[in-house]
Amino acid sequence: MSVLDVLRIMVVDDHISSRMVTVEALQQMGVKHISVAKDGREAFTKLNAEPVHLAISDLYMPDIDGFQLLRAIRAHPKLGKTGFIILTGRKDATVVQNAVKLGVNNVIAKPFTPDVLKKSIESVVGRLN
Repeated sequence: MSVLDVLRIMVVDDHISSRMVTVEALQQMGVKHISVAKDGREAFTKLNAEPVHLAISDLYMPDIDGFQLLRAIRAHPKLGKTGFIILTGRKDATVVQNAVKLGVNNVIAKPFTPDVLKKSIESVVGRLN
């Protein structure tokens, strides 16, 4: 059994096109268990009900953004060890520093290539194949 057979990933993004681009890249990698959420609030609710190994979240979303979601996950006893990758159109030093302070595993600039996404995921969960 490979990592791809058991790995559970949630994609969180308020833009459906961005969610679908990320989901499609994950499917092309062979990830079988993918859930989605349209914002941080929906993601946190779903994660409480069904935890995942890794959350890939947009940074800038209405209501609860990626930083707030990451902070809530890290503070939660059951979810605190969940891997977390932030996707952002503004990957500047301040964003990266703030994300690192909150315990992010990786920050990826949008637009990204499937190879960049795969390497980022592998840095969190290990080799996919």
